[in-house]
Amino acid sequence: MKPTLQVRLSQHLALTPQLQQSIRLLQLSTLELHQEVEQMLEQNPFLEPDDEGPVQDYTPAAPSAPSSEERRDESAGEAVGSEPTASGSDDGGIDSADFGTTSRDDWENGTERDDFDGIRELPSNAGSGSGDDDFEPTERDHSGPTLQDHLRLQLRGMRLDAEDAAAVEVLIESLDEDGYLDGSLEDIAERVANYLEITDEEGRDNLLSQLRCGLKWLQSMEPCGVGAANLAECLKLQLLQHPPSGPRACALKIAAEHLELLARRDLKKLAAATGVDEATVKAAQQLIVHCEPKPGRPFVPAESLVVIPDVIVVKAGRQWRVMLNPDVMPKLRISDLYAQAIRGQRGGNNSGLATRLQEARWFIRNIQQRFETIQRVSQAIVERQKNFFTHGEIAMKPLVLREIADELGLHESTVSRVTTAKYMATPQGTFELKYFFGSSLNTEAGGNASSTAVRALIKQFVASESPTKPLSDSQIADMLEEQGIQVARRTVAKYREALKIAPANLRKAL
Repeated sequence: MKPTLQVRLSQHLALTPQLQQSIRLLQLSTLELHQEVEQMLEQNPFLEPDDEGPVQDYTPAAPSAPSSEERRDESAGEAVGSEPTASGSDDGGIDSADFGTTSRDDWENGTERDDFDGIRELPSNAGSGSGDDDFEPTERDHSGPTLQDHLRLQLRGMRLDAEDAAAVEVLIESLDEDGYLDGSLEDIAERVANYLEITDEEGRDNLLSQLRCGLKWLQSMEPCGVGAANLAECLKLQLLQHPPSGPRACALKIAAEHLELLARRDLKKLAAATGVDEATVKAAQQLIVHCEPKPGRPFVPAESLVVIPDVIVVKAGRQWRVMLNPDVMPKLRISDLYAQAIRGQRGGNNSGLATRLQEARWFIRNIQQRFETIQRVSQAIVERQKNFFTHGEIAMKPLVLREIADELGLHESTVSRVTTAKYMATPQGTFELKYFFGSSLNTEAGGNASSTAVRALIKQFVASESPTKPLSDSQIADMLEEQGIQVARRTVAKYREALKIAPANLRKAL
């Protein structure tokens, strides 16, 4: 074959670095975004916080012509060896083939719909830190004393001899966050013996005896039940604090031998197994219910993740409006000092600095576009779910990502990124944006009901049921059908499990 040259004209959309950053910023949560901003402030000298300035207006605006200073920056960028742009944009002379030619991101102007279907989520930062000192996770985690600190404080007031105090200290260090021993007493003794290099059998036996004695001291401390090996022993330690009685003896037997029957709430079998009447079993059950199965629970650090709404819904007249939360919007600006240094070195070799300046501008612009998109999607959701803000979740309408995507001219993947880990503060509470989307169920009238509304009805039915005769999944399905909503029993069971509602046999009161 004879080699030939051919000229072929084709059109395609490249995933430019600017577009990659836009997509990545869009899918970040608020805390991850603040961490990204902190990293950019450390890495790029042209970025600086604008704490004293007003919050920038993130409402979409028409593109304006570049200012005289921006045009001077473009000239400076071209003078240091950058390729000229294909259009008069303010990209500082960076090649449009590398970073795109539109002032808005491609996912914003709709071209992603045809070319980016199926793009996987770009990896985000693993951590979820924030630059705001008021939301420092470490400060929240250590707001109160730990279980070990609480026990050591009691140990100092017991005036034990050195050996017993050391044994109790070892056991305190061997507790998990629930207050249980992390392993058997023999395993703990083995670990301590290896650490102390005790090899003779007599020394190991003495160590085990000291730990057994220390365990009795530990189990006499508060909270009651601490230092237990399992749930049965934990309940036993707490039940022994009650005065002797028939119900206490029955409760001790149930805790030691029949916890499975208690979990199944099988009243008749419990009475037969313990040899007492049903009234005594009920009294014993009440004693067990008031026990704490996890003595260390009050000392577990509070959850460090605080939900901060990205948007706030307010009522203006008869309309619901979406406002961006100013507390979550980073306030950034270009450093005048470094920008002037670039302008003063037009003839110097400052191509690297010009690139960093342009990166800083792109970063600010992409953050602006991120909040613009969040506001647009949130407003579209509010328009579709007006009844929810007045009547609650029972008035939720069916909604899918495609409807919002078609209305705003975005791709479904973009709407998915916007609604993930973004929260909306409403008069009904604070919800993730994904909460407002739900599949539809058929009704007898030929319309559709939202799955969210159906779950709300299930919660209402369960809340008003008789404790002695809880509703089965089939009965709930029949009650929904009476409301004109056709739901299968398996669907009711799936929604009930999603709501973390126990089956009817476990909801039945003894």
